[in-house]
Order: sequence, then structure tokens, then C-alpha cells
Amino acid sequence: MSNKIRILTILLPIFLIAGCGDSPWNDPYPAADADSNTVYSSFDERPKHLDPARSYSANEYAFLAQIYEPPLQYHFLLRPYRLVPLSAAEVPVARYFDAAGNPLPEDAPAADIARSDYLIRIQPGMRFQPHPAFARDAEGRFRYHALTAADLDGINRLADFPEVGTRELTAEDFVHQIKRLAAPWLHSPIAGVMGQHIVGFQELAGQLESAAGQGPLEQAETLRQSSLAGVEAVDRDHFRISLKGKYPQFAYWLAMPFFAPMPWEAEVFYAQPGLAERNITLDWYPVGSGPFFLSENNPNLRMVLERNPNFHGESFPTEGMPGDAESGILTDAGKPLPFIDRAVYSLEKESIPRWNKFLQGYYDSSGIASDAFDQAVQIDVEGEPILTDAMREQGISLLTSVEPSSFYLGFNMLDPVIGGDSPRARLLRRAISIALDYEEFISIFTNGRGVVAQGPIPPGIFGHREGEAGINPFVYEWRDGRPVRRSLDEAKVLMEQAGYPNGIERETGRTLTINYEAVATGPDDRARLNWIRKQFAKLGIDLVIRSTDYNRFQDKLRNGTGQVFMFGWNADYPDPENFLFLLYGPNGKVEHQGENATNYANPEFDRLFDEMKFMDDGPERQAILDRLVEIARTDAPWIWGFHPKAFSLHHQWMANASPNQMANNTLKYRRIDPELRKQKRQDWNQPVLWPLWVGAGLLVALVLPAWWLVRRRERRTAL
Repeated sequence: MSNKIRILTILLPIFLIAGCGDSPWNDPYPAADADSNTVYSSFDERPKHLDPARSYSANEYAFLAQIYEPPLQYHFLLRPYRLVPLSAAEVPVARYFDAAGNPLPEDAPAADIARSDYLIRIQPGMRFQPHPAFARDAEGRFRYHALTAADLDGINRLADFPEVGTRELTAEDFVHQIKRLAAPWLHSPIAGVMGQHIVGFQELAGQLESAAGQGPLEQAETLRQSSLAGVEAVDRDHFRISLKGKYPQFAYWLAMPFFAPMPWEAEVFYAQPGLAERNITLDWYPVGSGPFFLSENNPNLRMVLERNPNFHGESFPTEGMPGDAESGILTDAGKPLPFIDRAVYSLEKESIPRWNKFLQGYYDSSGIASDAFDQAVQIDVEGEPILTDAMREQGISLLTSVEPSSFYLGFNMLDPVIGGDSPRARLLRRAISIALDYEEFISIFTNGRGVVAQGPIPPGIFGHREGEAGINPFVYEWRDGRPVRRSLDEAKVLMEQAGYPNGIERETGRTLTINYEAVATGPDDRARLNWIRKQFAKLGIDLVIRSTDYNRFQDKLRNGTGQVFMFGWNADYPDPENFLFLLYGPNGKVEHQGENATNYANPEFDRLFDEMKFMDDGPERQAILDRLVEIARTDAPWIWGFHPKAFSLHHQWMANASPNQMANNTLKYRRIDPELRKQKRQDWNQPVLWPLWVGAGLLVALVLPAWWLVRRRERRTAL
């Protein structure tokens, strides 16, 4: 038989069985998982730290927040953002004391408060996830706390340890974790902030300096034996944190993984020789009590979270915002969490493969990259984003929310031309604020994913005003129920009043020139910078772009040598103090190395800020916030810029997807319909077989004549 006939013999059975089987041919997951109760998602950057004392980035919190349980969390549905218990039994209320240790009333002036105490009661019955650190032998001794080199033969990952154990959380676990924040060898990113507030924190950090050169086991023991004056376990179920003075924003820190319980057994276990070389560390394998645990850590391929069999239990919220009941988000109210068994995160460094897999149903949700935006979203006549017909036909839903972030254009208030509190400089800044069309910026450079800022406080944060009461009257006026940017003619009038008619300095006759400090790396930056230059040109101002790298840009801010720049801030916690402190004089970048990059200082603003930051939310605080925003708008140290909007897409089989920009532990609320997902994947990924059949036909057409000629030659030879 000829080779061509052999090939045909091999290929024809393949063509005949094409289309057989239930799973789509392009399914990246095992066929056995097709109807599993699993959430599928992706990540594009490997986590650097999974130790809650060290981690402080969003891509790490996507995993950590599902595993660790700090005392508090943010309510899933209520806005403004509200703290509710997580591992704590209730939200603690601060008790105040004077310098002599005498109790003070809740409304005591901040100046009289020398110490604030938070007594935290933890929920009973909480247990850590199964872990080798807790495993004990028949005599009750820890099985894996004295490992030898021989014991580690065949151990390459945490799952290779054959036995695991668990135990109930105690107050000491929370105390131990807070002490870890002070350990110099862990380099916790919040050590500096906590040193300002927790009694005895700086002293403990100083004491632990001597242990910085010790081995990991010695460090773990030193830390365990140390004490922190401002943090103590009152009993098994209660611990107390003492702060210097009054600091009401501390409650928000209690919702971060930094304050999640950490068992000393885990630290000792991971400190043993030979484990770090195998990547068996706390940075690689967390030990928590949350609804999930990390069962697979392969950051070059995938990360897998699985349901924690020891999870103490939690219920879906029963309270929401107006309209939540009608939207269906409260359908699962009161039901036990979590709803899913597993979450698989695959590494996707490129946006196009990630987007295509979402459209094929292999990822349950997705963000929207700029190059896919027009495929997914269109803007209606009222300027609102809506899904395209193709997305709606697939049953995809769109969720949008304003992020607790601000991007602004800052004026260096130390600059003799653009800065200062003179009427001339203030008028110049207001004129530029009108001319810089941020509506256009959002449309061109963010695909409409942003809300023009009217001040420093984003929506969803206490103190933000909606409607006419919330507009910046120096830049906008209220018309027909919405804010309208003031005209360029008004801006030119302000320029003339400032002494720069048509951009010409009246005294010298020269064109006003302003330097713009930029960090530019690519063609997109060039387009943005050209746009900014055109905005200033509307007023006759010559804008000089001074591009540099980020380090040099930071140097200019620290030294106060720049004039105008664009900057941004993401909230650490949802409190107006976390935004207004960017305008607080004692936080000036040049003089105090703080986060006030514009070096703005106004005595009345600073006085009111000092008063506001210690107040609880309520009408009095709102009144002071209104005045603070009014002062800042009047002085205009910023062009307020915009608050970015997050856009996310979700397939019809995913329920309980609600945007929450402060909560990171939302995986437990997700519910999946695996059968619907399986059916849609099959519908959307039917193989296109006609090219195979055409190819088979062509192959037959080529092979049969050759076969006929061979057979004819064989017969002729035989005759």
C-alpha cells in the first residue's frame, strides 16, 4: 500500500470521530471539572508576598483576603462603606482616658484624650485551616516542629506533608500578629504608621533590632517571648489595643489582613532549615481561618483556592441599598457562605487571550481592556455606558462603580508664578481649571471610565456631596439638573484679571510659560501630553513638557522644583481624612516629606482638618467637611481631575456580583450555576468541522487517482 493510502487510512477515522465527546475541543480545563462548583478567573502579575504582615498590593489581596480574617470587614452592599464584624464578635468602640488614666466620656475633646483603648472580643469556635504546623503525634507533641534533613526527603511542597492538624483561634494569635508588624526583619509597610499610634510599638521595634541578625528560628522565638505594651490578651477571647491619643480611623486598619490572627506554630514551622529552599514559607503558603485556603501556588501557571473545611461559617447579608431587593442581589439573604467549592486563577499576561477566554465562557468575569472596550461597551445618548448587542446576546452583564481614588493636576504652591495665596495666582489657577476639559480627557484617554471630580472626596466616602450642593462653583454651574463647565470666555476674563490677557504677562509683554513635569514612556503618553499642552494653549499659555523617569519626577516633587504635574491617590480606607490629609500643611512634601505634593498650606484649613480628623461621622463633621472643601476649591491648589470608574463584565451563570471597591474578600459571596455554564460553553465553542471535511475530500481526490494508477500498473505488470 502506498504512503498516501496509509495516511488516508489513518486520517479518516479521525475525521469520523470529529465532534465526539461532551467537552469543547478548546476547553483549557479537565473534562471532569466541567460541571464543578468552581469560579474561574485570571491574574496577570504573580503575588510577591502572601504574608499578611508584608503584603500591601491589590493583586496579593485578591488571594489573601479570602484566606485571612481580620477583626472587621466592609459590608458587602451598604454605602457609604460601613465596617461590620468578621473575626470580631462586634465592632469595637473606643474608650478614652486622660493622662492620669481616668476614663473620659465619648465626646471628650481630642486634646484631653491621652489614650484610646479598643477591647476586641473574637468570635468563639473559629479554627485555623488544616495545616502541618498543627499536626501532633500520639503523645501530643508537634509532629513537624523539629524537622531534620532526612525528614525533608521527598518534600517539595506543603501538600507533601502527610498529616495536618488545626486548633481554635485565641486572642494571643491576634497579639502575635501585631507584634510581627514591629519586627524589623519583616519590613511591614505599615510599621511606620502603627509606630505613631500603638502604645509601645516603636519601643518593641527597637528591642527587636538586636534579633535582626539571628536565624529564623531564633527570631520566631524572640518575637514570641516579646511583649508589646499597647497590645495584650485579656483572656482567651479578648485582646486590647491601646493607642496614643485619639485616632478613630484605626478601625479601618482592623479590616486589613495586617491584623488577621497568626498562629505562632506556623511561624516556628516555616522557620525550620530546609523549608525556605523549597519555597515552603509563609509568603508562599498562608495559614488562615477564612472561607478558603490556598491549595496550589504555582504563580507561573495557576493559583487555586479551595473551601476551608474548618470554616466557622457566615451568612449572606440581609440588608442592602434601595433597589437591591428588586435587583435580585438579596436573593441569597441569610444563606450560609461560601457558595462555591473552589476558585482557579490562571496566569494571563496578555489581555487578548484573557478577553477571548472570557467570551468563550472559560472565565466567569472580566475587566475590559482598552482595545476591547468598543467591542463590549457603547455610550448612549445620555453619555451612560451600555453593553453592545453582542454582549447582551451572550447574557453578559455590566457592573460599574466609582473607585475611591482621585487623579488630579497639582500646582506647586511654593512656585512664585503659579503658587501662593495671592489673588493673582489664585485667579490664574481658576482660569486653568476651567480650560482643562476633563470631560474630554475621560472620553479620550479612559474610554469614558471616570467621573469628573468636583473636589477631593470621591463618591461613596462620607462627606461627598451629590447634586447641585456638590459642584465646584468656580469651574461649574448647575443647569437643567446637571453640572456644566464654565465657558472658555470666563476663563479668559480670569486670565485678564490675573494680569495675563491672552496669555501675555502685562508687565513684560512676554507669553506666560509654565513647566509641566511628566513621566512619559510611550506613544500613549505622547498623545496625552499633546492634549494637555493644547488645553493650556486655549488661554495663550506656553506649556513646556519636561519628561523624565519616575525617580527624577519624585525628586522634583521632594525639592519643589516643578510647577505643574499630574498625580493620584488611592484610598487606604474610606474616610475623608484619607483624602484631605493630601492638602494638610504639616504634610507638605518639601518641608515635611509628607504626601501633600502641592505643598498647599492654609491656616484655617489646617485648623479645621485637625478638628475634623478626630470626629465621628455625623452632621457636625459634615459641616466642617463642607467648609474644608469650600476652602480648597477657593484656593484651587488642584485641578480636581476625575475619579476613575471600574467596569466589570459577568456571565449570566454568576450571581451576587456587586461592586465593592473597599472589600477584597468578596469571593465568598459568589454563586455559580455550573450546569448553565457547561451548556453555554458547549454552545459557544462548537468546532468548525467543514474545513476538515473539505480537506478530507481534497485528500481523497488526490489519493484515489494515484491509487487507480498504481493498481492499473500492477495489473499490467501481472499480465
